[in-house]
Amino acid sequence: MSYLLFLDESGHDHRNLPYEVHGGFALHARKLWPFVKALSTLEQASFGDHLHRFKKEIKGCRLLDKDRFKFAAQAPEMEDAERRKHCLVFLSKGLRKQQPTRDEFTAYGQACLTMVRGVFDLLDQHEASIFASIIPRGLRPPKDTPSHLSPEDVLRKDLIFMLERYFYMLEYQNETGLLVMDESEKMQDRRFVRRMEWYFKETSKGRYRSTRIVPSPFFVASDMAYPVQVADMLIYAINVGLRLPGMSEKVARPEVAEEFAPFLDRLQWRGDGYRDGVAFKTQGIVYVPDPYTARK
Repeated sequence: MSYLLFLDESGHDHRNLPYEVHGGFALHARKLWPFVKALSTLEQASFGDHLHRFKKEIKGCRLLDKDRFKFAAQAPEMEDAERRKHCLVFLSKGLRKQQPTRDEFTAYGQACLTMVRGVFDLLDQHEASIFASIIPRGLRPPKDTPSHLSPEDVLRKDLIFMLERYFYMLEYQNETGLLVMDESEKMQDRRFVRRMEWYFKETSKGRYRSTRIVPSPFFVASDMAYPVQVADMLIYAINVGLRLPGMSEKVARPEVAEEFAPFLDRLQWRGDGYRDGVAFKTQGIVYVPDPYTARK
């Protein structure tokens, strides 16, 4: 049996989010189907139906939008049945482009936060581990990069560090690991596969780590895969609500940090790593201030 690392990215459009984050969560294959079934049940219990029926997904920028917190706080917590009733009307009106009532806005905000809280509980129950790499927004490779190491062909250092930590976990568990990613524009996906192939074929550490990590990622449509949607939610929460030593940007969303940063910290993988014959304690979420130059 294997682990699956479900991955997505956040902040790569260089617009509103303070960092670029790539990551998600790892789950053992035997726990995947129970996790997916539990997510489906949670979605119905939160909203009253599946979001895809209303052309929506479990995405971080939607579930954790600042307006969701504002809507949710408009009134005391509704009873589950009342929340679902009003939420279904809200979603239906969205399809018809009609204006919801105050109660319907409140129900939808509370449903979104109920869903997020439930997702973190399910990740904990199914022993998922969070892995992510964070870099400052908008960094560009140095102009003097050797031509044989074009950024088009080389896997970035922050992604290598994330895969390194995934490898440490797999080695400790004596398992192999697969990578499952949100598909995007095909040319961009091909570039990423080419960079992965470079790392796992052309570097000694990459070749060694390919004994645990299958170098060929699987690309799936996020609207067809619950776990990739959950990965999106996690890395959005990391981007706006989690700060590690060395990260200069303040949390963009204090309400996300207050409620969900402790969950992110607790669920990230922790274990032993080693480099150049030296063992050290490490964790699944890593901040890399410069992903292009070697460390001193």
